[in-house]
Amino acid sequence: MPSNAGTTRLVIVESPAKAKTISGYLGPGYVVEASFGHVRDLPRNAADVPAKYKGEPWARLGVDVDNGFHALYVVSPDRKQQISKLVKLAKEVDEIFLATDEDREGEAIAWHLVETLKPKVPVKRMVFHEITKPAIQAAVANPREIDRDLVDAQEARRILDRLYGYEVSPVLWKKVMPKLSAGRVQSVATRIVVERERQRMAFRTAEYWDILATLAVAKPGEGPRTFNATLVALGGDRIATGKDFEPTTGRVRPGAGVVHLDEGGARGLAARLADQPFTVTRVEEKPYRRRPYAPFITSTLQQEAARKMRFSSQQTMRTAQRLYENGYITYMRTDSVNLSETAITAARRQIVELYGERSVPPEPRRYTGKVKNAQEAHEAIRPAGDNFRTPGEVAKELSAEEFKLYELIWRRTIASQMTDAVGSSVSVRIRAVSSAQEEADFGATGKTITDPGFLRAYVESSDDENAEAEDAERRLPTLVKDQPLTADELNAQGHHTQPPARYTEASLVKALEELGIGRPSTYASIMQTIQDRGYVVKRGQAMIPSFLAFAVIGLMERHYPRLIDYDFTASMENELDEIAGGDHAAVDFLTSFYFGSTNGTGDQAIAHAGGLKKLVTENLSEIDARSVNSIPLFTDDEGREVVVRVGRYGPYLQRALPGSVSGSAPAPASGSASGEGEGEEGGSQGDRAPIPEGLAPDELTPEKVHELFLGGGGERKLGDDPSTGEPILLKSGRFGPYVASGERKSSLLRSQTPDSLTLEQALQLLRLPRLIGVAPDGTEVFANNGRYGPYVKRGDEFRSLDSEDKMFTVTLDEALALLAAPKTRQRRAAAPPLREMGNDPLTEKPLVIKDGRFGPYVTDGEFNASLRRGQTPEELTLEQASEMLAEKRAKGPAPKKKAAKKAAPAKKTTAAKKTTAAAKKTTAAKKAPAKKAAPKKATSTPNE
Repeated sequence: MPSNAGTTRLVIVESPAKAKTISGYLGPGYVVEASFGHVRDLPRNAADVPAKYKGEPWARLGVDVDNGFHALYVVSPDRKQQISKLVKLAKEVDEIFLATDEDREGEAIAWHLVETLKPKVPVKRMVFHEITKPAIQAAVANPREIDRDLVDAQEARRILDRLYGYEVSPVLWKKVMPKLSAGRVQSVATRIVVERERQRMAFRTAEYWDILATLAVAKPGEGPRTFNATLVALGGDRIATGKDFEPTTGRVRPGAGVVHLDEGGARGLAARLADQPFTVTRVEEKPYRRRPYAPFITSTLQQEAARKMRFSSQQTMRTAQRLYENGYITYMRTDSVNLSETAITAARRQIVELYGERSVPPEPRRYTGKVKNAQEAHEAIRPAGDNFRTPGEVAKELSAEEFKLYELIWRRTIASQMTDAVGSSVSVRIRAVSSAQEEADFGATGKTITDPGFLRAYVESSDDENAEAEDAERRLPTLVKDQPLTADELNAQGHHTQPPARYTEASLVKALEELGIGRPSTYASIMQTIQDRGYVVKRGQAMIPSFLAFAVIGLMERHYPRLIDYDFTASMENELDEIAGGDHAAVDFLTSFYFGSTNGTGDQAIAHAGGLKKLVTENLSEIDARSVNSIPLFTDDEGREVVVRVGRYGPYLQRALPGSVSGSAPAPASGSASGEGEGEEGGSQGDRAPIPEGLAPDELTPEKVHELFLGGGGERKLGDDPSTGEPILLKSGRFGPYVASGERKSSLLRSQTPDSLTLEQALQLLRLPRLIGVAPDGTEVFANNGRYGPYVKRGDEFRSLDSEDKMFTVTLDEALALLAAPKTRQRRAAAPPLREMGNDPLTEKPLVIKDGRFGPYVTDGEFNASLRRGQTPEELTLEQASEMLAEKRAKGPAPKKKAAKKAAPAKKTTAAKKTTAAAKKTTAAKKAPAKKAAPKKATSTPNE
């Protein structure tokens, strides 16, 4: 597309990939360059604050809260070179087009570019929702001005998150653990996951039974001869099912009015029904109709990609970004289910070509979104262009990951414009009278699809992996009322109630969306943040909260409940939407949140407790760190209270008499993180046991806790040392189990386990290092166990032993012979991989999991990725491994470290000089008054 004669235009987009695609659609006279995302932001730390602002009291926030919440923006260090390039280009062109994304973030980037580049030429804003030639040409032909309302909304969100993170996070540092973070949305997301785990911990399973009958018709007509029916009522009362039991007690809900069958009752009834006639008492047939699903929005795309392909939210959005930037799909951050007229026409035309005219309804389908404050002017996520390319047409152009996501989007879009799936559903009730004259009612349902309609193109998956697919049929024989049936089989079957399922990334995104919390651009980052901060770990697809998350959420619930209230957080999102629409002032919104003053227009709900500033400063002394970091579990059979404590070295179990763990002991100083005023290693508040890494909170049952205290964690007396009379105790510490007696301590050997350790073995350990004897030159020779295994030592000479047993049996002659032999640097044979996973779906390279110095890692031979916390070699899926390596590849190879310069050799100091210097230091120290140590400043940056 040629520009005006002699006119040169600079088009600025966010990414190089986007720049490359767009430059192909613009003719000569256009220079397309990338900004590489955001070019300015609030200071990340003190080093980023310009010198002239360092003395300002608000500099740590980067926001002048006393002067209209003026934000201090600085150019990101990694963007300075690119900014210089853009400044130079801006001076060489006649016009600038800002072609950043069409959402709030994109609008803000455009504004920041203007503020940073300070161009002297006209600046216009061009927007588009797909990167195709017609869309780009239309955007150039119809530019607009920067929307300041959208910029204000983005800036208000950024400042809000900064204030929340920088004011609340230090409370967590002081009361829970250093370097923790709080965030306006991440804390709420963490709370949702923690609440679900609490429900699982409180859950008590119940057993219930019913009968599955295989029934047969005497003269089969249309349909199968046999079908299954389940016992649903006995004597007119409904048979209990899982929904009839209280989740916290495992007992039938009061007033449920159901028959609770146990195993004996079910088996007995089945025996009494054997050989009895069965009769159809009711047949109800209804038409079945299912409308197609709406086209994808950001949240539903993430949910379906997780269900169907096991993609994480980050993986989905990263792949969608590549598809968008290369012109395959429309913009992927949207909460609108609208399709343009052009898209509807393209979809209907393609449906006719692929499925026939009968698959297209007479009128186009239009959808209404359920998301609060959806940007209805935008489009849903769909294939780009006026003519959709089928997956087969793009297969060779896309990676395996991109192809899967494109096909998913294409199928959903096509299906959204197809006819309904229609058929019939039938419900049958059958009765039999037992030999004891009990009336037993059985039920069966069937479904027949006569026209699959949209189901030919797309079937949505469910979060419940056991749920029946929507295109599945259940065919029953043709049955009529009073028809006789015979029972081929009657099987009593038992069931157990199940705790509520843990959240997956997909279901957590869905929960946030339903609550009105977060926006399309934030879902993926929220999922990643709560994992990166150690609040949530993934086991397969399930999201499991850490005990650290329990402590943080417990503190917030007790002392700052409003800050993690679902309705309050959603109301803030609504306020931001009103700012974006020009209906509310950003300064009033921020003032009411931070200071508690509404200025007449702010939402009164936001002005809680006098504002954030007052909340986090005035109530700090009321927070008992020890109580916050104690998570009660239960009281055992001996009346001892069992709690989980969140300590500086990780969570551990503690039990003691009631009141001595979490209530009666004096609280530590208000600044004491982890609540360990009594000391973690030497506390006397009962016995302790470490919690193995990877153990989920709901797995800490009384039986498991008892096992941990007995088998590996709690202090256990093995006996008395016959030479000293002191008790020998088996303990567990930061570096694993060890034995102690008096001042002596020794770690267990690799070949030893706590549950099988004997008193004799403990005595051997406590005698290490073992004096073997004295060498002819008078030096002592020892045997000991070290970081790299067992060894013998004389002076500064070491030699390894080939087994741990040799430490206790090696003779002086054998040790001297080892020490006399020259050192040999033997190259260890490569250990076999822990697991072979198959070929990477993206690169086709074979993936294996190996055991490294810092734990297990997955590798393709070129790139390595350590397994994340909570992941095990056995449970890691091929998709997860592929994603982890893709992230590593995206970052590129690690930069090679420069060889450190050798320090100049230190001058030798005689022993006399050293002694004199030491004496002078001591004298000076005695004369000089001791200086009080300055309090350490927190160096970590809270997450916003």
